[in-house]
Amino acid sequence: MKELLKITGIFALLLAVIPALSFFVPQRTIGSDAYAETVRTETTAETAEVPETESPDTIAETENEDVIKVLDFTSGQVLELSMRDYVIGAVLAEMPATYCTEALKAQAVAARTYAIRQREKQRLAPDPELMGADISNDSSKFQAYFTPEQAKNFYGIGYETYYQKAAEAVDDTDRLALFYEDEPIVAAFHSNSGGMTESAEVIWGSPVEYLVPVESPEDKNSPTYLDEEIFTEKEFREKLEKALPDADFSSPAGEWIEIKETSVSGTVTEMLAGGEKLAGTDFRSIFSLRSANFTVVYNADEKQFCVTTKGYGHGVGLSQYGANAMGENGSDFREILLHYYKGAEIKEY
Repeated sequence: MKELLKITGIFALLLAVIPALSFFVPQRTIGSDAYAETVRTETTAETAEVPETESPDTIAETENEDVIKVLDFTSGQVLELSMRDYVIGAVLAEMPATYCTEALKAQAVAARTYAIRQREKQRLAPDPELMGADISNDSSKFQAYFTPEQAKNFYGIGYETYYQKAAEAVDDTDRLALFYEDEPIVAAFHSNSGGMTESAEVIWGSPVEYLVPVESPEDKNSPTYLDEEIFTEKEFREKLEKALPDADFSSPAGEWIEIKETSVSGTVTEMLAGGEKLAGTDFRSIFSLRSANFTVVYNADEKQFCVTTKGYGHGVGLSQYGANAMGENGSDFREILLHYYKGAEIKEY
């Protein structure tokens, strides 16, 4: 149990700095794991729209569907990997290998979906920064991926066991991916929600049909479900003044913050800080919080602000902790995926 909690905590930290899933041109980032993408507005958004594509026959003739090119951002080398090896490395990097087999299978399908969607993007509109690759192992911009050496260093003496477990999950879901209207979906995922997942529209500003709130009650049992951050009055004010230069903090400290609206899932959608309007995702970014589902309480005696968050990550799509709980309660990977990605289909790519 101690090992599970330790590894779960480490992966939750890793996920907090991984963006959602990138497919369009980023304009700005709000929140460490909410990669900013939009095609028409200034609002941070990841939409389900796909640019015009080549026909499938043209792609099949020019590309190997079982190979993905990965830019190692540390060395600048482009690695050609089998899709199998890439997805194994992504599963080991993205989800605690102590999780149950069905959760790992669900993560494998999500990781594979991410990879084929990103690869398709590069075929249509290559990013020169990727130097001919389809994707990078820079987890601040893309899905995380462990090389075998990195996985060995991370898992230590448990590497062989965990590698075999991840490999079996990948092999048991070979060539399966998530689709919506015949397009690979934005397979967003996060560590754990606040008991209900969030909609893409709330977090990124644009609706995505299959990224809508669903119940994930077991997330409340996660060791990272609740977090409390304490800031002195001085620290709190300085952070806000830096981010909001026009804000007015001349009133008593207890009046600086006012939460105006929250979503049905608990995400703060509108608030005031020193009279300035901002979204909870902005506030989360300013204070490096685990989520945008939070409350703020001022302690006048201690002259401190207490910010309590629920969940870990943006909350959109698959909850990894919830997926593990569903698997342990008897659900298979298909049931898990179709619960979190409403209306999506699982089929071979």
